[in-house]
Amino acid sequence: MKLTEQQLSELAAELDQVKANVMNQLGDKEARYIRRMLLTQRLSAISGRILMVLGFVTPWLWVFGVALLALAKILDNMEIGHNVLHGQYDWMNDPVLHSKRFEWDIACDAASWQRTHNFEHHTYTNIIGKDRDFGYGLLRLSNDFRWRLRNLWQLVTYLLLSTLFQWGVSYHELAGERVFFGKKKAGRVNTVNHSELKKAFFGKGARQLFKDYVFFPLIAGPMWLWVLAGNLLANLIRNLWTSTVIFCGHFTADVHTFTQAQCEGESRGHWYYRQILGSSNFTGPRWFHILTGHLSCQIEHHLFPDMPALHYLTVAPQVQAIAKKYGIAYNCGSFLRQYATVVARIIRYSFPGGKATTAYTLRT
Repeated sequence: MKLTEQQLSELAAELDQVKANVMNQLGDKEARYIRRMLLTQRLSAISGRILMVLGFVTPWLWVFGVALLALAKILDNMEIGHNVLHGQYDWMNDPVLHSKRFEWDIACDAASWQRTHNFEHHTYTNIIGKDRDFGYGLLRLSNDFRWRLRNLWQLVTYLLLSTLFQWGVSYHELAGERVFFGKKKAGRVNTVNHSELKKAFFGKGARQLFKDYVFFPLIAGPMWLWVLAGNLLANLIRNLWTSTVIFCGHFTADVHTFTQAQCEGESRGHWYYRQILGSSNFTGPRWFHILTGHLSCQIEHHLFPDMPALHYLTVAPQVQAIAKKYGIAYNCGSFLRQYATVVARIIRYSFPGGKATTAYTLRT
């Protein structure tokens, strides 16, 4: 549907009001929630590591320990880390839960994530040539990109990326800046020099490797191999889960891409319109939404990235109603259905051609 400038202005006003209704009432409820999540995450991590060491009593203790450690890593990355780094809890002035001080249990340096994700991806969502998150430079996910021979096996590339997801995310900024190879693409502006990027990449990565694969196995004594294997498995579970959640929010069948020309002179209403068309939601029980970091409401997250994520489920029906009012497609479905369309999209664009995904008109 084509929207007039007046309609886009009204759309922005209605969505701004949805956000204001939440942000104006932030207080003890949200502070208690995120601190409870942090406590749950820490207790899960400590319990998981202890139970893995006690695996000599019965292997089931080791299995339970791995599951708890994986849960801790997922909570740390999704419901806590991702949301804290978006500044959703900066208003608390908490020394741990502030976006400028928080560091998460993942190979990616927090500041690098904020540059590539918080600013670049959330500002230029799905704008080809400006949003490096669309395919991560590895996958052809629309016909906006020229087909190459390597795309034939991009399903394998996707599986490898998911398996090593924390390292892919960590390397993402360096790859985009051509730090280790080639020339930087024209039009890119350096925000951090390459030596600082390399220092953060190797420093954070080394600390993660030492923690999970040297320190904790060493202090486990004779159970060192079990602990090392448990840490490896917990990281793998976290990687596969976070990758799947992120892909289901961004690369389902019905998400749209946008050209830079289409987004020139974009108003706030235009930006909101683009965020809805460029994102996907998926359904599930309450615990499921928590494990996704509430990125099951990816549309709401893209509209309101600095809103505490626990409110996304509450505002989602309001956003859906507003989208329906203006004739904007609101992409939502079951988790399995959305994931099936992600895999189908990866396979479809493995071959030349493909259906256009741009259906975006700013002005009538």
